[in-house]
Amino acid sequence: MTQPNIVAGVHRMGAALVNWYLVEEDGRLTAVDAGLPAFREALDADLAALGHRVEDVEAVVLTHSDGDHTGLARAFQAAGARVLIHADDDAKLRKPGPKEGEASPIHLVPLLWRPAFWRFMGGMARRGGGKPPSVEGAKTFSDGDVLDVPGRPRALHTPGHTRGHSALLLEGRGVLFVGDELCTWNPLTGVREPQLMPRQFNVSNAACEQSLAVLEPLEAEVTLPGHGDPWREGPAAAVASARRVLAERG
Repeated sequence: MTQPNIVAGVHRMGAALVNWYLVEEDGRLTAVDAGLPAFREALDADLAALGHRVEDVEAVVLTHSDGDHTGLARAFQAAGARVLIHADDDAKLRKPGPKEGEASPIHLVPLLWRPAFWRFMGGMARRGGGKPPSVEGAKTFSDGDVLDVPGRPRALHTPGHTRGHSALLLEGRGVLFVGDELCTWNPLTGVREPQLMPRQFNVSNAACEQSLAVLEPLEAEVTLPGHGDPWREGPAAAVASARRVLAERG
């Protein structure tokens, strides 16, 4: 899946399971997240469709360290790109492993009866999500940092899905990348509206809920999640939707 110019110079990449994005500035590229390892098979063709090569990607900025968001990071790094991640997720990027807290494997047991869970996890596994590559040498950032990469996104720490999860705001373009703080497609229920990821995928669901307050006042024409379609009604409306869904779940 390649969807050029969601807004000028921002391209949606990946597949139905998970998105990653390219930000273009004067012919230079930043990848926001890096999808699944198996996306490497189509990477050259996907970039060529946009008139680019792997070597044109100067930086990979990761919203977090989960394996469905880091899969191409080493390929980009080998071609010369810098990899950047919040300091609190760097250790998990260097040594991938099971998540903790509410996302620890024991909490997945109640989901095992759901066919949607197996479809989602099976799709991830077939594309290498169960064996994410370790990535050494990433540069780390902190909350509020404006990153010196094409597009100059501002990092906003939104912990909960992981400890170091961060949203990225392109302040001059009205684009907000929310990673897995929000999704617009729930991989377990299939519901397509802004909401938190399923509780069992979050290290701390309470922290995810608190992080919504970081997104709520932001101004953006388009909100881009890791899972699901772009949202064009503003971050405040996305947050309101997520809170309503939380209240309905009880």
